Amino acid sequence: MSDFVRAKKKLGQHFLKNEDIAQKIVESLSRTSEYAHVLEVGPGMGVLTKYLIAHTNYETHVIDIDKESIAYLKVNFPSLEKNIIDGDFLELDLEKLFPGPFAVIGNFPYNISTEILFKVMDHKDHVPEVVGMFQKEVAERIAAKPRNKTYGITSVLLQAFYDIDYLFTVAENEFIPPPRVKSAVIRLRRNAVAKLDCDEKLFKQLVKAGFNQRRKTLRNSIRAFKLKPEFLDHKYLTQRAEELSVADFVALTNMVETA
Repeated sequence: MSDFVRAKKKLGQHFLKNEDIAQKIVESLSRTSEYAHVLEVGPGMGVLTKYLIAHTNYETHVIDIDKESIAYLKVNFPSLEKNIIDGDFLELDLEKLFPGPFAVIGNFPYNISTEILFKVMDHKDHVPEVVGMFQKEVAERIAAKPRNKTYGITSVLLQAFYDIDYLFTVAENEFIPPPRVKSAVIRLRRNAVAKLDCDEKLFKQLVKAGFNQRRKTLRNSIRAFKLKPEFLDHKYLTQRAEELSVADFVALTNMVETA
């Protein structure tokens, strides 16, 4: 049995080797009284796992699509074996696995990191907290505030339901193999918004339309949507999508005629 897992480019794997950073990531979970289970995505050789299982106030589960990693974890973390899932997080039936609230953590595979968060958002009422490692530019985009060039679709859609903290940057040489870009750790904590005060499907459509033509004013970028007559001269239409907050997009959604 190999005592080492080869990082696979096709899986977007870059294994963190700095133990202090690994411990710092695990300790960034701040709402542990709100859930009894933590799911680690892409554990690799268990650099985070060893710190997760040291905590007794939650039960640790891990999922990896890499067969070599799964075999390594079963040998090196025998106490965890019943909670080692051989599979694809994006295909996992989360509500079947966790009927109650749970947190998600990981040095996420960079090629699916945004997809991981959108899956989390689909289960937002079951996931009070997420702590994850991302490419730095992706982390900045997720955490960006309005009037920032990195503020975009993912910023608005995730910030509608989560408060997001950019925690710290991680240099390339802290990984095996080193990625070509810097990385960063961010934390998402579920906010108090149970449901947006608008049509959520229409909200997503407007956000995407606005940022898909982000250099244009909203009057032009959301031209396909019919506004209620009383809002045809609203100030939002003279602005670009990057200038609007989540609350502004909610208000804009309510200005649109629905069938």
